[in-house]
This record gives sequence, C-alpha cells and structure tokens, in this order.
Amino acid sequence: MSRDDLLILGAADVEATLSGREDDALEAVARAYEAHARGESSLPHSSFLRFPDSDKDRIISLPAYLGGELGIAGLKWIASVPANLEKGLERASAVMILNRRETGRPEAILEGSIISKQRTAASAALAARVLRDGRAPAAIGFIGCGPINFEVGHFLGVVWPEVDRFLAYDLDRARAAAFRDRFRAARPGLEVELAGSFEEVLAASPVAAFATNAVEPYVDDLTICPADATILHVSLRDLTPAAILAHHNVVDDLDHVCRARTSIHLASELAGHRDFVHGEIGDLLIGRVQPPPRDERRVIFSPFGLGILDLALAHLVRRGALASGAGTHIEGFLP
Repeated sequence: MSRDDLLILGAADVEATLSGREDDALEAVARAYEAHARGESSLPHSSFLRFPDSDKDRIISLPAYLGGELGIAGLKWIASVPANLEKGLERASAVMILNRRETGRPEAILEGSIISKQRTAASAALAARVLRDGRAPAAIGFIGCGPINFEVGHFLGVVWPEVDRFLAYDLDRARAAAFRDRFRAARPGLEVELAGSFEEVLAASPVAAFATNAVEPYVDDLTICPADATILHVSLRDLTPAAILAHHNVVDDLDHVCRARTSIHLASELAGHRDFVHGEIGDLLIGRVQPPPRDERRVIFSPFGLGILDLALAHLVRRGALASGAGTHIEGFLP
C-alpha cells in the first residue's frame, strides 16, 4: 500500500483474520494493559452521544493512542441500541479508524463490533486468570446471554479448557436457550445448565460474568457466591454500591471507570473516596501491585473498556490482513 491508500476490512475479513488466534488476542490485550500501566498510552475520556427520546440508546467514541512496541492511534465509534434485538439485529455496531502515528493520516477502516467483543472477552478472561493465579474454577456462570458473554465464555474456555460446566441466566428464556445450544454445538461434551435466577448462578459459580443491559444496580449481596469467587463485572452497572464496597475491586483504569454512573462511580460517591479499589489490572500484570488477598471478600473486576485494547486487536487484524491480502484497497483515497 502507498501512503495515500486506505485499507477497508469488513466483518468477514475481521472474523477470518481473528479466527483461531485467541492466544494472540489475549497476549495483545495483556501487552496493551502493560503499556498503559507504564504510561505509554494516551486515553481521553470516551464521549457518549445520547438521545432525548431514549435513556438506553447511545453512540460512544473512544479515541486512543497505544505506544510502546506498536505506536498506533485510532478511534472506535460504537453504537448500542438494545431494541435492535427485537429486530433481529445485534445490539452493538461499530467502526474503527487506524491512523499512522508519524503523519496522523488514516490507513485503515475496520468493522469494529467483532474486535470490540473479542477485546472485551479477552480482557475479562485475562483478568480472571490473573486474579485467580491461574486456578481453574469448578464452574463458570453467565448472567446475560448475549454476544458479549458468549465471547467471554469462549475466551474463558481457551484459558481453562478443563472447565466443563457452565451455568447461564437471562431474563429472556429463549435467549438463554440459544446461548446454551450455541455452546453445546461449539464444544461437544460441555455441560450448560439454564438457571432460574441470577442468584442461582452466583451461588454455584466460582467465576461469574455479568454482561447485561442493566442501567441501574440490582445485585446487593455477593456473599451467596463461593468464598473464592471472581466476579467479571463486564456490564458495569449490575452491582449496588454496597456490594462494591463490601469486596475487593480491580479495574482497568480508575479515572475512566469512575464515571457515567457505573457501580464503581456510585460507590465512590457513597464512600466519598476511591480507596476501596485495590488496583488496576495493568499494575498487577507488571508487578507494581499484588493481587487482592484471598479472604472472606470476593474479587470484582470492573473494566470500563479501554480504546487501547481495540487498537491492539485492530493492529493484529490489519497486520494479518496485509499478510493474507484480505480486504479492499482504495488507491489514492487521501489527497
């Protein structure tokens, strides 16, 4: 490609390039977190475009720069419209732009929702492995049975292939059944049980992942979880401030997660400080902070979802696509 050309990578290109590369995705996410912990990134706050006729729909812009070994900049523009599910569409849709650091000129446009799902899932699975010091749970639970938690389950299966029992709950019973059937088809021999409540999932799962559309907290007691439980609070707004404050908390970036009425944000307002957060996952990865102690408190990972992770996976996709000749090259796109 010349410096004036642009590479377009659609969903099929992105999916094909990432297929079978879960370990590479986990490694890319880990390196991004480490670079962020070392101060080798630039991460402005996300901007939320909301609408006067809906408190659920939003489009979010996530600009970011990831330095260190990569030196890449870019933007993710991702929409979330929960009513899409009733229309047979996925809730989220996204596009990404990658820019050359040296000139600022765009070099690639990628379909972003697949990257977004995979980076979210990879970050949750990576955190679970780190926070549990590699210890596999007897079972993994899922609260919310949409595409995000399916990817989380897929990546947790890569981290712990020996785990053969999943529990799942969703307010929509049909969605939960589809989630179960999809996992049974993907992993023959995997036991997937449908629970009657989120409490049932929490009580039986040493690792549990929340990926819901909740806008207000509704879970106020995590003592029903096993004593060594790790909670992957991916959707960020399921746990009440009291539940947050009663347990150990690890985040991806404290300034980012402590806004937009996340559970961490609400807990900080209630407590009047942020000292209840044990540390950031990047600091744990580079050894600056040790994992929370194993005691009567559970461990909650609340990732805001950093744009540097999208950049890390988008770079992986672009590099793979250039090697394979995938995508569409637009010659002379730039003046």
